[in-house]
Amino acid sequence: MFSQLGTPGNSATAKYLRSKGVPAIAIVSGSSKFTNVTDFPLTTTSLVSFDTEGKIYAKFLTRTLPNAKYAILYQNDDLGKDYVNAFKALLKSDFDKKVVAASYEITDPTVDSQVVSLKSSGAEALLVAGTPKFAAQAIRKASEIGWKATILLNYPSGSVGATLKPAGLDKSTGVIVGAITMDPIDSQWDNDEGMKNFRAFVDEYMPGIDIADNNYLFGYSQGMLLEQIIKQCGNDLSRENIIKQAKNLRDVVLPTALPGIRINTSDKINMDFTQMRLQRWTGTRWDQFSDVLDAASE
Repeated sequence: MFSQLGTPGNSATAKYLRSKGVPAIAIVSGSSKFTNVTDFPLTTTSLVSFDTEGKIYAKFLTRTLPNAKYAILYQNDDLGKDYVNAFKALLKSDFDKKVVAASYEITDPTVDSQVVSLKSSGAEALLVAGTPKFAAQAIRKASEIGWKATILLNYPSGSVGATLKPAGLDKSTGVIVGAITMDPIDSQWDNDEGMKNFRAFVDEYMPGIDIADNNYLFGYSQGMLLEQIIKQCGNDLSRENIIKQAKNLRDVVLPTALPGIRINTSDKINMDFTQMRLQRWTGTRWDQFSDVLDAASE
């Protein structure tokens, strides 16, 4: 199985797949539970873990807004809770006085009331740990009520097409997100060979799509990762060798990844991606303003 999407589906099938000896390669979930190689010996992941990402954001906020209160709007499931727990792990005893959190259910029509409530806390920063629909609502509502908070989005909500456009590109100015891949509509990558190849692929096989939706680029990048694993397998495409090679990626650089982002896996590290770069939306494009960061970065 390759690139299964989402924490709920992967959670539901994990036990069955393991019992049958079926590898689940490059799953699209950042849930920290899947990074436990003892519990999930046949699994590798293709999102930076939500725990790692949360710690990157928590460190950024404590460095740039050390005396501020932080708000977290989170999806009430494994996805959202991992970010809250990451802040708890980093802030320790300061968490309760530094952070106010509000959850939402994926069945909720809007998160307007949660955003209004979080603003009233006096928080100067807002992390949205959820999915694009609700992230777009949060950006739009914060703008409507005049909340000038520093807004951070988790990676699953970091798409221009899926989140920022519905929210309003102007209303999204200043939004920060941790990213792994280039933005396919950003002119700074026009002469980049990897991006030129992706755009040519789109023109040939998927004409008419909204290329601003990062999910297309992510799927394309996953395809290149699969190609790398198959190449490493050579003529041995047994399940045993597939999982062995998936955990033997050394300094793999995908042509669509941001500069400096590399893939390294091992028997102890089953995460394809452990690094991100922070970028800020200017109103028309992303501005990368950080070095390559991971959970250990200061």
